[in-house]
Amino acid sequence: MTKYLLSAGLLLLAACSNNNDNTEPSTPAESPSTGIAAPQNITLNIIGIYPHDTSAYTQGLEIHNGKLYEGTGDYETSSLRVTDIKTGKVEHKHVMGTGKIFGEGITIFNNKIYQLTWQSHVVNVYDLNNIDKPIQTFNWPYEGWGITHTDKELIISDGSANLYFVNPADFRVRTTIQVTDNTGPVTNLNELEMINGFVFANVYTMDFIVKVDPASGHVVGRIDLPGLKDQYFKNQVVADRTDVLNGIAYDSTSKKLYITGKRWPKMFEAYINQ
Repeated sequence: MTKYLLSAGLLLLAACSNNNDNTEPSTPAESPSTGIAAPQNITLNIIGIYPHDTSAYTQGLEIHNGKLYEGTGDYETSSLRVTDIKTGKVEHKHVMGTGKIFGEGITIFNNKIYQLTWQSHVVNVYDLNNIDKPIQTFNWPYEGWGITHTDKELIISDGSANLYFVNPADFRVRTTIQVTDNTGPVTNLNELEMINGFVFANVYTMDFIVKVDPASGHVVGRIDLPGLKDQYFKNQVVADRTDVLNGIAYDSTSKKLYITGKRWPKMFEAYINQ
């Protein structure tokens, strides 16, 4: 069970365990089916809520030098954009969608932006300082969903339980791991973000984020986020438009996490409690 509290002028998002607020679970039990410990509960302190462009079908979210970079989907209107975090104003946008091209996740690696596409097997690479046209393209043999990186490799999801570790120079897959929790494989891994050595992933259509150990593929933590729409922008939900939770960006300098959803009117700024 999860509930939202208002404390000291801040919006506090805290998870309840055994009906006791702020209580972390004890040593997790192991599942007889996988032998993997149940993921630890992770809570967030929401410290800010900012406007978000409701035309953005959010697929990828990144923070770089204080700016928000966002990759969006939808045929024809898929885009790569630079946005002001606090105002939600789109400062620059490159529309790259067509009747066949549907934009997906993005990541920034070595001053380049890598943007996946869904089913066209194309990866666009942009110079960080000029998003108006790709400087390079790669072929990707699977569907493109989410993307993040280590200091040496890109990590890509394709809607399955797999995470692919990819050479950024030629886009060849080096290794593949299957993401598994105490109940079995975790599929529909979508937007990805590397945070302190762990991969955080949206699970498509679900109101939670999983924390994955990239060495083993085991889900070691979970952030439950039920009811954000009803709690914070119920009157702004548009039927058949306001979609699911998706979008994770981490600012390693400020240690702040930013989350949003597809065509959501709000973006949430938070600290992770671990």
